[in-house]
Amino acid sequence: MITILLADDQALVRAGFRALIDAEPDLEVVAEAADGLAAVQLTRQTRPDVVLMDIRMPGVDGLEATRRIAADPDLTATRVVILTTFELDEYVFEALRTGASGFLVKDTEPVDLLRGVRAVAAGDALLSPSVTRRVIGEFATPGGRGRPTRPPEDAGRLQQLTDREREVMVLVGEGLSNDEIAARLVISPATAKTHVSRTMVKLGVRDRAQLVVLAYEAGLIRPGWLA
Repeated sequence: MITILLADDQALVRAGFRALIDAEPDLEVVAEAADGLAAVQLTRQTRPDVVLMDIRMPGVDGLEATRRIAADPDLTATRVVILTTFELDEYVFEALRTGASGFLVKDTEPVDLLRGVRAVAAGDALLSPSVTRRVIGEFATPGGRGRPTRPPEDAGRLQQLTDREREVMVLVGEGLSNDEIAARLVISPATAKTHVSRTMVKLGVRDRAQLVVLAYEAGLIRPGWLA
């Protein structure tokens, strides 16, 4: 059973998500929060597998709530998915940087939302390639509104990577799964998974979403390079 916490200041939105999720045999909503502070407190109490987090909420917003959850060593198994009204929400990139595992637009088709929740619970990043390119291009590249380069300590960690790990990092940034990386590099899926895991450990990132962000910020990938 995949457990889920809903964080949104609109009761009607939460009710809609709950009805959709609770109708699935392998999914269960364990708590609801109307603001970020309650989301953090309830996450600590219920330890859900996935938090569906709205960005704009009163008091502590979804960005700060995500930061607190991602920084809590007792919540390393919890994944946060950002819910946004607009694909280029100015806070989405910062949320990914601070620990969110992905994002969904609120008008996502129900089947895609359910698939996304299951994917994140399984450890995958929930990043639509087309939307990710626009978000990264807007906020993570030179001339964009985000921070274009990594701080010195992150640059030092990048130097620890082997050539193969850098290659794998680029492929993760392009949105490839472990199986697709294995096919591209002519290695086994298990070996690809090992390379991805080692890369994340060396860089100190908690999941593939942060690895994607770091790949862009480090200049290993630019949005225009992707088809």
